[in-house]
Amino acid sequence: MTENSSRDELSTGQGNVRYCGWCGARLADGGSIGRRRRYCGQSCRQRAYERRMAVQRSGLPEDAVVLSHAEVAALQDRLFQLRCAAEDIVTAADDRAPAEDLRELAGELARAAKGIEQLR
Repeated sequence: MTENSSRDELSTGQGNVRYCGWCGARLADGGSIGRRRRYCGQSCRQRAYERRMAVQRSGLPEDAVVLSHAEVAALQDRLFQLRCAAEDIVTAADDRAPAEDLRELAGELARAAKGIEQLR
């Protein structure tokens, strides 16, 4: 990943909303003076630096994603929860559930997706 492409990923295309390049937290608008912030704090900047150095030493491609076994298992659990939430909506729609129930289930689906989205 090039320096410019990683910066592009931090922006959502919805105005100037930007997210931390490490943890995904929303960054406060720092104004228009100087360089835009890439990280929410020093600890995230340090973790990103450590990752870059580990990637360089290992010879992995720059865009490689390395997850521990525990992180893969946690991701699989989150994806299972997401699939279950989606299946609940399908079942409720097939059963002609009231719109209020569908709205509640859709909210659960959105929360599950948001949790996965913040994988860092």
